[in-house]
Amino acid sequence: MTLKHLNIALDGPAGSGKSTIARIISERLGILHLDTGAMYRAVAYKAIKCGIKNYNADGIKKLLPSLDLKVVYKNNCQKIILDGKDITSKIRTPEISDGASKVAVIPEVRIKLVEIQRKIAANHDVVMDGRDIGTYVLPEAKYKFFLIASVDERAKRRWKELINKNICCTYEQVLKDIIFRDKNDSCRAFAPLKKAEDAILIDTTGKSIEQVAKIILDKLK
Repeated sequence: MTLKHLNIALDGPAGSGKSTIARIISERLGILHLDTGAMYRAVAYKAIKCGIKNYNADGIKKLLPSLDLKVVYKNNCQKIILDGKDITSKIRTPEISDGASKVAVIPEVRIKLVEIQRKIAANHDVVMDGRDIGTYVLPEAKYKFFLIASVDERAKRRWKELINKNICCTYEQVLKDIIFRDKNDSCRAFAPLKKAEDAILIDTTGKSIEQVAKIILDKLK
């Protein structure tokens, strides 16, 4: 895949700050931000609505041909449209987080969503965050970053984020979810969470969002 636009790949485990940092980078540079994780959340949301128990792979595969999933931008903010409805605000619960990690291990799901992601990157300047952007989705991206942080800090960040959104959960639940997703994302057979060889590693533990954004912006300069 040859890229004609500015593409920035931002990878890392759950709670490492990818989406927040990507939004800042996109705003500072005036380019689009594609949160790929939201797309997997949308598939999990669809599975729940269709009554597919335990995100059964065969059941998920049957959904894909009719999956009407669109990524649109309003005032430079990403919106996830599923079956004609904006579900952006409905896919940030712990249940959906768990489901997103489970459907993401299904190769057919990744293949379908990556096709959409690559089309966006081919037609726009974009900063894209996820688990396998630099290694699989956009291996030819000129700029690649891999964010990490301690599991405790990542759990605290995610817990505070959910509480601020009035989503009821405990720190222990979020920590358990983070640990599960780390293992699931890193051990899946197809396009696992992995640092690209040419990606710049940034440990965000103890760093503010602004500090991390500055590190990346300085590298881009």
